[in-house]
Amino acid sequence: MYWPLGTPSVYAASKQLRQKKAVHISDATFPSDHDSPLDENASEKLEDRQQWADSADQAVTTDDESDHGEGSTARDRLLSQPTEKDQIPSRHPARHLSRRDTSGVDDDGEIIAMRIARAGHLLVTITRTSLTIWQTRPTVVLSSVTRSPQSLQTYGPNLSLSLRPDGQILVVQTEFGFLITYSVATDPSALVYRQQQLQTSHSRRHSITNGSANRTYGNRDPGAGDYIPEINIRFRMVIKIDAGIGRILALDDELVVSTLKPAAVQCIRWTPDNHGSQTSTELVGKMTWIPSEAKIIDMVHDRPMNLSTWVTDDGKAYAVQRIPGASANPNPKRSVNMFKGYCFHDPDVESDCAVQVTINARFSLIAVGCANGNVIVYTARDYDGHIPLSHTLRPAHSPDSLGRLTCLAYSPDGYCLFAGYERGWITWSVYGKVSGSSFTADREISTANSENWLLGVHEAFWIGGGSGLLLRSPADDRLWTLEMARSATTGCFSQDNISRPLLQTDSGLMIYKGYDVPDLTAISVEASLWHHIQIPAGYLADQWPIRCSAISLNGRYVAVAGRRGLAHYSVNSGRWKTFDDPNSENEFTVRGGMFWHQHLLIVAVETGTHYQLRLYSREKQLDETEVLHVENFEAPIICITSSGVDSLLIYTHENVLFHYVIDVVDSTVTLTQVGQIGLQGIIRAPLRVRSVSWVVPEEQLHHGDPSQDVATATVIFLVDGKLVMLQPSANDQGELKYDMRVIAQNVEWYSLMRDNELVGGEEGSVSLPFAPIGGLNIHTPQSNGLRDSLWYFDGSSMAVWPDVQDVSSSAPADYGRDLPAAVQINVDFYPLCTLVSKGIVFGVEPELAQRRDLSFAFWRFATRTHLFLPPLLRHHLAQYNSPAALHLSHQYQHLPYFAHALEILLHNVLDEEVETSPPPENAILPRVLSFLSSFPQYLDIIVQCTRKTEVRSWRTLFAHLPSPQKLFEESLDKGSLKTAGGYLLVLHNLEELHTGSNQSLRLLHRAKEEHDWELCKELARFLMALDESGNTLRHALVEVELRDGVDDESGGAQVGDMPHDPITRMGTNGSHGSTHPRGDGWHYGRSASARGHNRSPGSVGANSGGTGGGTARGSGDYFASVPGP
Repeated sequence: MYWPLGTPSVYAASKQLRQKKAVHISDATFPSDHDSPLDENASEKLEDRQQWADSADQAVTTDDESDHGEGSTARDRLLSQPTEKDQIPSRHPARHLSRRDTSGVDDDGEIIAMRIARAGHLLVTITRTSLTIWQTRPTVVLSSVTRSPQSLQTYGPNLSLSLRPDGQILVVQTEFGFLITYSVATDPSALVYRQQQLQTSHSRRHSITNGSANRTYGNRDPGAGDYIPEINIRFRMVIKIDAGIGRILALDDELVVSTLKPAAVQCIRWTPDNHGSQTSTELVGKMTWIPSEAKIIDMVHDRPMNLSTWVTDDGKAYAVQRIPGASANPNPKRSVNMFKGYCFHDPDVESDCAVQVTINARFSLIAVGCANGNVIVYTARDYDGHIPLSHTLRPAHSPDSLGRLTCLAYSPDGYCLFAGYERGWITWSVYGKVSGSSFTADREISTANSENWLLGVHEAFWIGGGSGLLLRSPADDRLWTLEMARSATTGCFSQDNISRPLLQTDSGLMIYKGYDVPDLTAISVEASLWHHIQIPAGYLADQWPIRCSAISLNGRYVAVAGRRGLAHYSVNSGRWKTFDDPNSENEFTVRGGMFWHQHLLIVAVETGTHYQLRLYSREKQLDETEVLHVENFEAPIICITSSGVDSLLIYTHENVLFHYVIDVVDSTVTLTQVGQIGLQGIIRAPLRVRSVSWVVPEEQLHHGDPSQDVATATVIFLVDGKLVMLQPSANDQGELKYDMRVIAQNVEWYSLMRDNELVGGEEGSVSLPFAPIGGLNIHTPQSNGLRDSLWYFDGSSMAVWPDVQDVSSSAPADYGRDLPAAVQINVDFYPLCTLVSKGIVFGVEPELAQRRDLSFAFWRFATRTHLFLPPLLRHHLAQYNSPAALHLSHQYQHLPYFAHALEILLHNVLDEEVETSPPPENAILPRVLSFLSSFPQYLDIIVQCTRKTEVRSWRTLFAHLPSPQKLFEESLDKGSLKTAGGYLLVLHNLEELHTGSNQSLRLLHRAKEEHDWELCKELARFLMALDESGNTLRHALVEVELRDGVDDESGGAQVGDMPHDPITRMGTNGSHGSTHPRGDGWHYGRSASARGHNRSPGSVGANSGGTGGGTARGSGDYFASVPGP
């Protein structure tokens, strides 16, 4: 659900280009200035950094200037011997370098490590000699510290970095085994930057309640606010680790350090505990769940799951938890039991050894990056070691092409995984669909343009709640920020957001408009089907990043919510509405989702300690006095969704599902609770629920009491990646109970078509996903259509149950029934929604554009479509349910590419049965052919299929059909001359057409009578191929009276020698197309390969007529392209 977009922004802390490494001479003296030449193109690239010149000059100090006393205690000073200012051996180091002589450290500005705070607002980078703090948005330098030569000599150059999650303490690891800690403080009274406001005609004014000032909104950067405060960096202390440092990890309460000799884990609290102790140690050899000789080389921690993951040097990965109540040991030399863990990744081969690891709390996943570049993903079911394999992500490139795996990072919402390699990067959706890869780039062009972000990544962090990626490339002093477009479903999982694809970028929205255009236009790959919307700059400046967005089912209204407040937009008028009072805007946070009901925006909000459901009207101003209705809840709302025409489902942290009915009369809105379901004991972790829906029986839905819906409805939950169905029933005492069953795994999103019905009360007509213009009536009681269909995407393919009632009847495990098999629809792109009315699955695919005349590459994504009719029809036919297949197909006969869908159905079945040769009783091909005979395009579909398959498949096909001779006669009788011509090729290739047969003569005669000179020309070529002497053609032309019986002097017949030369004259007849023969006309030997059967309907020509209609098209067009339906 994430895709790279545009070209990245690049930032540097200096306006000077990074110098090349100096070449040291043998006597190890310091290099002179001329030994470090600048890049030859430095003068050309210098201007690109001029705009960041001021950033490098802000608050730059050396650590010798820091006050030792501030930020440290007496105990700190005891633990930090020697310190930055004490025990400095000399201020005049020797020229020859040694372990204690690093005053000549070559720092060319290369960024060697970076870390980001949990809130995402601060970024810290280090070079070998300096430390810099940035603000992520807008990206500017706030403060910097350059270490003194004495510090470098004593402790060594910088090596690694760790940042406490709140961003208030950072730890720098040095090459000599020291940890230098700094405290970070914000001074709101001192400003580093203040944005200049530009007055424009579109600016808006917000009143402050105290009346002391007015805030004017201009074109400010997202997240900028009114000013950027100053950041102060103060030296805290130095910690000496004699045992060698393997990895450091800064947590909220302590610093965790893994040591090498001996292998141990040390925990150093930021402040002493109640007993005055600050350090504790546990030897790896004392941990019974880990080999005693193992050394810990990587550690990550996830606070929401309260889980850590360790990687050891033998390639194993462990899930680790801190033992509750384990207190610090006053004696640092004595080991205590502080951790418990389980090995969940034990490689059998060296290529599967773990090198990187990351945790996805949203989906309870742990991803382990392996030495061969693969990423193995596990599911963390509990804290007792039950961590089974979920799936494996395998790049399409060899390990040598990938290079070493350098970093893994899940997006904040868990829907996307970024994997950085030495030679590029890849992004996957949560369950495995590739959504972007830099390995498609031309490395020569990327190298020439210094686009290091395409050539390799060493570290990556998500910023802006997932709106962008911050990348660090090797041997580079620049940071790259790549914008990401993501589906609105990631922040607000609602059926409306799935039915109407809405993409959210860093500062705008993109609405798919394919529903409102003709069918052939909807399957076009043109980018004009996207409607771009810019979010108001004033709202972005204060409330960036945008966390939630929602679109109405009819596509008329859109709403967005950032850190605070919300704003909504009318697509028809093109106008935004925002809060005029900033206090009202900042008074609440949208948490739990939002959706549109007619013109009403229903929002789940939190205000301090209150949890509410609010209703806003698009027709009214956004203000706390204009709220139409407020419903209070005792617990936070997890998700809200609409169901049917007037039902509202609300699921809360109390594990209770509330059912409300919305009644809108004129300007009055009433929200009435009619039922609730307690799910204690069924749903163990309410926060893991991503969405909820239900299916009410038809009789109850139309004629029953709404208060009884909870007793009859089948409830569907999406918990992590599991699609769970709850079926109501009564126990022996007559009490309501629910039988639970997991019906699908690894679900990224699902769509229940019943929830996509048009809500009443709207004026005007709209084209909805389920209501095609051609008259598909999915509300017919006897319909076997798709009104009750349930769709989902599992990371590899789409799947659908045509009728969810079939699933619910099999869901109770007590019945012992197997679930009906879902129909699999394989797609090679990421699907966003199903356009049921158009018979297609719609999605997007990223593309990297590079041009030699441009100095930068940029990402774009193309729209993709895929027909879902062939697999659905095949499913019905395989179940011996031909009436259902006929009913479904008749509903889509109005589509211009319907015949193409039937052709794909036949082609896929034929290919499979040629390869597998199933027993006659299991063969589907006869049923498919019988089904196709019900349609007028039957003859044309058959001959089109032969054109796209190997000749060896034809005998399998015609074993279940009348002879090609009979099909030829039938086509001729129906006047489908082009189709009859196709059967001539079949007869020829099956060696059933001999030179003396009269089929060619009859077809040539009919073509002459109907003045189809294009077909005449192709038949002439065909006869020449049969008899290169020309006698057959000459005889045929005489028989159909296209020339007399006198031969020319050469004794041969020429195509253009026909009497009256009709082929030459047909250029004057506009209905017969071009006079130029095409080289891809009739094929006289082996049939064309089966390369076209996977083409999407987007490839169908927009000007195509009905298949088999006899319309003259270009020369040889019948055999050169897929016919129009």
